[in-house]
Amino acid sequence: MTSEVTTSTVDNQTQLLRMAEDLFAKQPDWVTFYREILGPKGLVREAFPTRQQLTEFHETSTYHEIQRMLSELRKRGSQGINLEEEPTRVITVRIPKSLHEGLFAEAHEHLTSINKLCISKLLQFIENEMVPQDRGRSGKTQL
Repeated sequence: MTSEVTTSTVDNQTQLLRMAEDLFAKQPDWVTFYREILGPKGLVREAFPTRQQLTEFHETSTYHEIQRMLSELRKRGSQGINLEEEPTRVITVRIPKSLHEGLFAEAHEHLTSINKLCISKLLQFIENEMVPQDRGRSGKTQL
């Protein structure tokens, strides 16, 4: 059974990488690439539907290659993004002054904006134990 899972996982990764490479070769905007490959309804979520499978996938060279492709597409900026198909949303995040100053300095070091830096950070997978759980939540999902 373990060899079946391993073979299936390798097959999923191989097929996923081929599909990502095919899309990358068409040079879409980065938002389209993200949506189709890594987004909530993307190929990665279809291939690895459970949190455990997704966590394991994020440790693979396939995932890192897909992230490299996404990063390469992001270097082109926002040109070509169809705002009717993929409208922009704004979020407000409350952070301590020292964290803001740290982000500002890091963005300056990378010669980019805080917005682009934060998007780069948001595109990265994060382990469950790195995310504090809300206490006393009523079960409602906050947006």
